[in-house]
Amino acid sequence: MNRKSGQKTLLGYRVTRLLITLALMSIASATIAAGNPAAGKFKAISCQICHGKDGHSTNPAYPKLAGQHAAYIEKQMHDFKTKKRIDPVMNEMAPSISDRDIADIAAYFESIK
Repeated sequence: MNRKSGQKTLLGYRVTRLLITLALMSIASATIAAGNPAAGKFKAISCQICHGKDGHSTNPAYPKLAGQHAAYIEKQMHDFKTKKRIDPVMNEMAPSISDRDIADIAAYFESIK
């Protein structure tokens, strides 16, 4: 094997290693970011005032949260926090809820059918 071919092989090996490392980090961060439905049940008590018992809203003014995808709920909550989405009540409440709590609450509502 000549020197040029050896350099290409070494470069290919390093790129492959880097891609595998990035893929594993991505999987690990997604797992860490997943919420805890059991913790979310307790944290979601105040949500039930408007969104109904266990997220089953009976008032058309408030969306049903039960069964919604966690990623959707998390996105909406972050949009309320940053005022990208406007709602007078949610824009006041959302900033005080931590990202961990949002993930837990979202996982809880997703777990309800």
